[in-house]
Amino acid sequence: MSTLLVDVSGLNVQFGATHAVRDFSLVLAEGESVGLVGESGSGKSAALLALMGLHPASRVQVTAERLRTGGTDLLSATDAQLRDMRGGVAGLIFQDPLSALNPLLTVGAQVSEVLRRHRGLSAREARQEATALLALVGITDAQARLAHYPHEFSGGMRQRVMIATVLAGQPRLLLADEPTTALDVSVQSEIVRLILRLRAESGMGLLWVTHDLALMAGIVDRVVVMYAGRVMETAPVDALYAQPRHPYTRTLLASLPRLDRPHRPRAAMPAEAGVPGTGCPFAPRCPQRFSACDTLPPLFDDGTSQAACWLLEG
Repeated sequence: MSTLLVDVSGLNVQFGATHAVRDFSLVLAEGESVGLVGESGSGKSAALLALMGLHPASRVQVTAERLRTGGTDLLSATDAQLRDMRGGVAGLIFQDPLSALNPLLTVGAQVSEVLRRHRGLSAREARQEATALLALVGITDAQARLAHYPHEFSGGMRQRVMIATVLAGQPRLLLADEPTTALDVSVQSEIVRLILRLRAESGMGLLWVTHDLALMAGIVDRVVVMYAGRVMETAPVDALYAQPRHPYTRTLLASLPRLDRPHRPRAAMPAEAGVPGTGCPFAPRCPQRFSACDTLPPLFDDGTSQAACWLLEG
């Protein structure tokens, strides 16, 4: 049986009066890849940060029935256990590498720090391995670039440095928080191919957070669709594209441009109709709304996928 790298049940994340994540559950096995998809404000990044124990306890309330990443129980872990988990078990690629990397340290120092902490290398060994990692992620003249600072790299090169820093800890799980959003299209493609190649070579599990449902088609095994802090649907990627079960997922897919139907207008997503109430959070925007939608639906399981919609009852 595969080891569970992510094992979460009943996760809630609250920023003051704002309930960003509601009753979120997810399992991700070793070697599996999952896409966490949703619009801005859906709660996907808040859920991801909870999986790394990165929410400040003084400002954010995180509760769960179960919250484990790489075998570490984040509900009871000490600071030392969290530090060992971050980088050594699970590595996070941030959306903006310029803000994630330390501007006061050279990239060589930052990659070497991870190597020395998580792999116990000497300073000399860490420098040699850091050079190899920069070369691995496609940075030319890697040894010389160790002495450069983050601002001396382009956006795409900074993201490669970020990936090298993550790989330095040899994590079993790679978490990617919209890692290509801040890059131009051609560089996006290069970074996607790089991450997929490195994952294939290492066998890491992958959780990719994005607003771009189309991007997930060639990247992940399974997709989880979020809206207003809740999971709307989860399904194998092929099944989700071929036969989406939730009206929200169908609307998202209908809004994507299609090369096989270039002259057909794309569907429009209805405007947000206010803060979700006690029923289905998508109900105010749903074209198939009926009376049952005023009550929160459970996730209906058909054996392959799950979707939270009363239309699927029975």
